[in-house]
This record gives sequence, structure tokens and C-alpha cells, in this order.
Amino acid sequence: MNNKEFIADLANRTKLGSREVGSLVNATVSAIIGELAEENTIAIPGFGSFEVKKKLERVLVNPTTKQRMLIPPKMTVNFKPNTSLKSKVK
Repeated sequence: MNNKEFIADLANRTKLGSREVGSLVNATVSAIIGELAEENTIAIPGFGSFEVKKKLERVLVNPTTKQRMLIPPKMTVNFKPNTSLKSKVK
């Protein structure tokens, strides 16, 4: 399902216009991105939680050249699904 199909499905379920639903989806995504940029955790009941984690610095070895490379630390976004969501997917 792409973004256009997702918005059309939500518009059909909520009986709102596609433009209204599109702006609501964009506002929701923008709010989530803003909170994650500030390294806050976001918990959505019945769905799951998003959190920012720091990956530590590590050393990788290229298997063909055997050259060692240092990978700098970075921030990543992790998603942990709610147990009810997990049970519905299985």
C-alpha cells in the first residue's frame, strides 16, 4: 500500500475528504519526526513505540580486502510493536 492508497482508505473509513486526511497524515508524521529529532520516545497505544537509540562506534572488516574500518557512532530510530499488534499480524 502506497501513500495515496493509504490516504484513500483512511478517507473512506472516516468519511472525510482526501485532502483533509492527507494533511492529517502529514501533520502526524511531522509531529513524530519532530519528537524523534529531539530524541523523545513516542508511544502510540495499540500500535507501538518509537525511540531513538545511539549505535556505538564499531570496527568492521572488509571480507575481500581484510581492511579494517572504523564506523562512527550514529543515532537510529527503533520501533517496538505493541503486543496486540503483534498478535493481529501473526
